[in-house]
Order: sequence, then C-alpha cells, then structure tokens
Amino acid sequence: MNETVLCVVGNVATRPVYRELPNGPSARFRLAVTARYWDREKNVWTDGHTNFFTVWANRQLAVNVAASVEVGQPLVVQGRLKVRTEMREGQQQAWASADIDAVTIGHDLTRGTAAFRRSAKPETPARAETRPEPQWETPPPSEPDAQQDPETVLVT
Repeated sequence: MNETVLCVVGNVATRPVYRELPNGPSARFRLAVTARYWDREKNVWTDGHTNFFTVWANRQLAVNVAASVEVGQPLVVQGRLKVRTEMREGQQQAWASADIDAVTIGHDLTRGTAAFRRSAKPETPARAETRPEPQWETPPPSEPDAQQDPETVLVT
C-alpha cells in the first residue's frame, strides 16, 4: 500500500533476458536514466548523473518486452521501486541495487516512432466438463386461455 511508484525515462542499456519460470514468464533489463540540465554559462544542454535501474517485467509484459525492446531504445517505464542491499564476500560496504517492478513499459515517442501490434491472446484451456449453456432468454408470452376472463389477462 505504501509503495514508491515512479515513472522514469531512459535508454535500454542491456539486452532483455527472458525466462520461463514456474509462476510465469519474466524478463529483466538495465535502464540508463541520465539527468539533463541547461548550462547557463555554456548556453547548452548538459548531461548530469546517470542512474541505472534493473527493470523487471512479468507475465504478458515480459513476453512483449522480449519481442519489442532492444539495446539503445528510449523507453518510458512506470512501476514500483525496490531498493535492495546485501553484503558480498570480501567487501567492506554493502552492495545496493535499485530495481523497478514494471507495471507498464513503452517507447518514448518524443524521440522516435513505433508501430503498435496487439499481442495474441493466449488460448483458453478446454473445460474439463462440458455443460450446456443456461437459457438466459426470457420466454415469449403465452397466449391467454380462452376460458380466462379477457379483463384479467395481464399483458407485458
């Protein structure tokens, strides 16, 4: 609930690695995000510090990343930030990694064009048992009985 959701714009730094796992497809790649600022003294745009994020995609997003994303492409990534720290053998300081658990990924159209294609929907597995569909239609009104008083017949 108290997650850090962010949106970053950067360039793909590594080739996406795709894996089929027991809980579904997964893909990861590194994204380089470089700050840019206007240098008033030189009167030019200048690159600032570059942050690298490991972007994780799961399920259908992972499949689409593997088919669509290449090194060097500009992307917009939205997802949850996860910062991990761990100690490694022979090191005095903890190692830190900033990961993004991606919710959505797209090409940055301010820097190029893209041709969108819908991904094929996975086929639904056949049902184990075949039951007839229930009859949801309202039956047509029946003819009133001849013996019934015409004034008491309800017409719907």
